[in-house]
Amino acid sequence: MAQTTASPSTAPQRTRRTRFVCISDTHNCTVKLPKGDVLIHCGDLTNQGGFSELSKQVSWLEKADFECKLVIAGNHDLTLDTEFFEQYGNYFHNNTPQNPADCQSLLTRSTSLTYLQHESRIVKLTSLSGPRTTFRVFGSPYVRDCGRWAFQYERTDEAAGRIWRDIPLDTDILITHGPARTHRDGSHGGAAGCEILREAMWRVRPRIALCGHSHDARGVERVRWDLSNKFVRYKELASTYQWEDPGTGNNKNSLVDLTARGGNPLDNDGGKASSSTSDTNEADDSRVAMPVSGTTTTAQPGIGVRGLSGDPASARSDGVALAGRLGRKETCVVNCALQASSYPHSGPRRLHKPIVVDVDLPVWEDGS
Repeated sequence: MAQTTASPSTAPQRTRRTRFVCISDTHNCTVKLPKGDVLIHCGDLTNQGGFSELSKQVSWLEKADFECKLVIAGNHDLTLDTEFFEQYGNYFHNNTPQNPADCQSLLTRSTSLTYLQHESRIVKLTSLSGPRTTFRVFGSPYVRDCGRWAFQYERTDEAAGRIWRDIPLDTDILITHGPARTHRDGSHGGAAGCEILREAMWRVRPRIALCGHSHDARGVERVRWDLSNKFVRYKELASTYQWEDPGTGNNKNSLVDLTARGGNPLDNDGGKASSSTSDTNEADDSRVAMPVSGTTTTAQPGIGVRGLSGDPASARSDGVALAGRLGRKETCVVNCALQASSYPHSGPRRLHKPIVVDVDLPVWEDGS
């Protein structure tokens, strides 16, 4: 089984292909899962978070044969948000009362699932038959306000900033239930993405950013970050990448190949922040500390420079986000919602396939 820790490991030199099987928004459904090294569920396991619903989903995930299995909650997993459920739970479960502690223990006490509650982990794949690679993951269930559901924050920059400032800059794999603005966030009710999350992604620039929530937006993008623009904050470069699902209408996997062997490798070396910008200090700006108030938008030296590119040593650039990390040029964004229709899912359910992502990651043990 994979090891997960809260402290960094020595950066290795070699890389190997690591296969991620990515799912979200199963809403009580189970599907046949492709083979892989890491399974990731991006939330909305259930419709309303009842114990029976959760126990079936957890049992299905626990039986899945992966070295590492990472899970976050979503806004429909009501009992997993204690504060929300204490206030609104009876509106959903008035006929069958639920105990949030019992529901949450299904995940927190699981011996084969790593349940991420707005937190970070270092993962080492240790199986002798696996790739023996390592990566840092951050997982969070939060979404912008979308009605009376769990794990939500207000639609203000201040509220979003308090959430997304917590993503460590050294994150390789970012798992959020809700999408970032303009990236796989479209829905029949309008775009559901968060701009502050997108800005946080510019600063972090993970290798892979996984989400769900917007069922209509299932798919893949490759986002290239502009790291030389000195005047426009959080800028992206134009991209011509178009993912055509190779698994449509056949028995093949819905594969995204980001490896060197695949011929179009991800342009992201996972560069780490310099030691002077360690993210162990909550007050340190090595976290994605998005500005929440009183910040100027001009590029005065040392003021209002978040999101500005250029020379990391310049007082007019976001040096903390750039120093030692200019090799993080691209992020693969994946919305892996399984449900093709939106809640309450009237009529026959249409399900997408899981999305399989192959990516080269560093080998943690040099002698392996």
